[in-house]
Amino acid sequence: EKGSCDLNQGKYAEREREELEAHAWSREEDNVWAPTRVAASGNGANNEIPAAWPGTAALPEGYTKRTTPKPISILGCTGSIGTQTLDICREHPESFEVKALSAGSNVELLVEQIKEFKPELVSIKETKVGELKEALGAFKSELGGYAPEIVAGVEGMCEVAAFPSIEATVTGIVGCAGLQPTVAAIEAGKDICLANKETLIAGGPFILPLAKKNGIHILPADSEHSALFQCIQGLPEGGLRRIILTASGGAFRDWDAKKLKDAKVSDALKHPNWDMGKKITIDSATLMNKGLEVIEAHYLYGTSYDDIEIVIHPQSIIHSMVETADSSVLAQLGWPDMRLPILYTLSWPERQATSEVTWPRLDFIKMGDLTFRTPDHEKYPSMKIAYAAGRAGGTMTGVLSAANEQAVEAFLNEQIGYLDIFKYVEQACDAHQNDLVASPSLEDIIHYDQWARDFVAEQTKVIA
Repeated sequence: EKGSCDLNQGKYAEREREELEAHAWSREEDNVWAPTRVAASGNGANNEIPAAWPGTAALPEGYTKRTTPKPISILGCTGSIGTQTLDICREHPESFEVKALSAGSNVELLVEQIKEFKPELVSIKETKVGELKEALGAFKSELGGYAPEIVAGVEGMCEVAAFPSIEATVTGIVGCAGLQPTVAAIEAGKDICLANKETLIAGGPFILPLAKKNGIHILPADSEHSALFQCIQGLPEGGLRRIILTASGGAFRDWDAKKLKDAKVSDALKHPNWDMGKKITIDSATLMNKGLEVIEAHYLYGTSYDDIEIVIHPQSIIHSMVETADSSVLAQLGWPDMRLPILYTLSWPERQATSEVTWPRLDFIKMGDLTFRTPDHEKYPSMKIAYAAGRAGGTMTGVLSAANEQAVEAFLNEQIGYLDIFKYVEQACDAHQNDLVASPSLEDIIHYDQWARDFVAEQTKVIA
């Protein structure tokens, strides 16, 4: 059947390539294989997985304005998200208090953070515990008798995530390593300031019911999903009609699609707007980052894949938009700055006053024109692959994400060509169909994440 997600036939995302009109690839009637769905708002759907924010966001029941600093913990405190979160805490000590920190292996930076923020609990990689204790010992007199409790490994991360005195934890750990501590935080009743994509892309079918059961909030720190979250504040039930995710278009937005077969790693790393890490820069070039965000949007807001669209917006000023039931469109605008969505996860439902010196206001004259383009299906095959995987649901979305990560690594290592990224991701999804778990456990999610990585690694090794 045309457009069916029958993965046994292979190349399941290619089934719709004849449909070149704008957004045809997002239509559910062209893709009927969808064993799991997320509860949407306002459409009478009787679905299995509860959305984090089903089309609206309201003040927590009984909420009163804070008068004391909000206690938080940070997972991945020495990474990009973690250091930016600490920048916010440094600037606003009256609003946020760091109670616990978790790091990987960057002992030097962690020591500086401990000296400044004086957390009660610190977690680090098992092999770095001795080095951390020795480094802190060198500052014993400077610390004046203060010493944090030190824990290690996955158990240590879980302790940081579920630290009794905190209200929320910032999940800045990359990959499925962030799932177990996120689960620990949810089970302990802590809100999640979500900066880990795998939490929903791979773990959505498990995480969302758990979050609902424990009555916690999942607050998105990704710029696009923060934009959507800000736009749905106070919407009435059934008020959200459509989600519009904006994309820069990446390194190849001005390339002819026919030239992509010759694209080199150096070409793909030339992002037109930002200097970012290699993996996310490649995902921006392939537009897989936006495909993954489509899946996140589906899980966060319960919106049908039919009603989630991608548009190319080269200036990256509008971070995303929602269309309401009466056809109004609400957008969130701002200079590209990851601190703002992180700040909103920390301060919600309040708005934290910021300095114009460190948080420049948006200047509409300086900003200039805002333009938009329809994504080129031939240039960005990842869109169709992501929509198909999203409709498949269950463990398929985690396989998509993990396979992509492994394929991107192979491309960066020059084992495969640029267009091979799409081929190997799709092959992994094809191979996973018969093993797909519609309602996975945490163990299933972690297992198939590793399976997808191994599958692509084996395929690319053979080619190399």
